[in-house]
Amino acid sequence: MPNISVINLLTARFGTGFFLAGIYPIGMKIASDYYKGGLGRALGYLVGALVLGTAFPHLINEFSWSHDYKAVIITTSILAFIGGISMWLLVPDGPFRRPVSKLQLGVVTQLFGIPQFKKAAFGYFGHMWELYTFWGFIPIILKTYLELHDVKLQIPFWSFIIIGIGAISCVLGGLISIKTGSRKVAYNSLLISGGFCLMSPLLFQLSSDFFIIALCLWGMLVISDSPQFSTMVAASAPAELRGTALTIINCIGFAITIISIQLLSYLLDIIEPTYLYLFLAIGPIFGLYSLRK
Repeated sequence: MPNISVINLLTARFGTGFFLAGIYPIGMKIASDYYKGGLGRALGYLVGALVLGTAFPHLINEFSWSHDYKAVIITTSILAFIGGISMWLLVPDGPFRRPVSKLQLGVVTQLFGIPQFKKAAFGYFGHMWELYTFWGFIPIILKTYLELHDVKLQIPFWSFIIIGIGAISCVLGGLISIKTGSRKVAYNSLLISGGFCLMSPLLFQLSSDFFIIALCLWGMLVISDSPQFSTMVAASAPAELRGTALTIINCIGFAITIISIQLLSYLLDIIEPTYLYLFLAIGPIFGLYSLRK
């Protein structure tokens, strides 16, 4: 019976991840089908919604009447179902959609042969090394701080705030990109979030108020570059290949998160926890180097 339960759990988890992978890049493709100009702003709102969705389970956990993990799963599943039905019924194809007439197996080589696409993609990969690992370890960051300082913080609630506040920065970054361009927003966001990675050991020495403020700022800057990288990728790819281009970089980007999450999980029991997040700086450094010109 336990083996059957494990198989069922892994199957459900695989299915969830499989179908989730079809949402984000396709959502960005739909946005690009609606906007010839101002795509950075549109993707800022789209990724802002993604951020709130990512943070929302922590809020459910905080206010769940039973503190049962099933409440989180049931609530998010119902909302996902409503979202899917809403997309099906309410969102038609955009006016700038360019369908591809045939399957092109050599498209990966073609896309990475475009210099601007390559730079934007590599910048995005560096961003992804940091983003989901930071999000995944926020409860651990908070727990480490509580153990060091013997203070009380509601971990689920502050996890929601630290992740969810990134929705604001995505929207603001999208608005700023209209005047400054997507590259500048992406570069500066990645630069400052990389600075937080390098300064992370010092954050644990701050008072609780300043510690939370610093994490909220980090939570804003760690995601504000994401829609702008996607905008740069979409803009540098041929119109008929935008969906494919966004899907490719998302697949590679999420594969990179597996490596960074597993690395920090492995190091968690080996090194001092306050030094753990220095390794997140690898991504921003790589991304900034790729965007240097």
